[in-house]
Amino acid sequence: MKAVKSRITRALPLEARVLTCDNSGAKLIKIFAVKGHNTTRGRIQAAGVGDLVLASVKKGKLEMRKTVVPAIIVRQRKEYRRADGTRIKFEDNAAVVLKDEKGNPKGTLFKGPIAKEVAERWPAVAKVASIIV
Repeated sequence: MKAVKSRITRALPLEARVLTCDNSGAKLIKIFAVKGHNTTRGRIQAAGVGDLVLASVKKGKLEMRKTVVPAIIVRQRKEYRRADGTRIKFEDNAAVVLKDEKGNPKGTLFKGPIAKEVAERWPAVAKVASIIV
């Protein structure tokens, strides 16, 4: 996992429900942990674009429901600042479900754009993406 150059605002706290934008079978997931995110004691963890999260599937195919899946946040509504000074935000919050925590996506088709920071950090996700913003 590569470091991100942008200053990404972490806008999705624990218990946030996020739509998935792939064809993995999950439709709605709930974040319950953010991998590699250290906070001060008592502070709630939060995730931003490019972060690896552990989530439970709330809506989707029957075999996917009530399972724990790793996922990557690919879009967020809250704007964040890129290294060149531009600010970017998306229409919705979205995630991609993974097969394993190494970054291989479970789905073969992504709906909507994927952030450039995700493509830099997760090359396997970038291969499947059709639009990178």
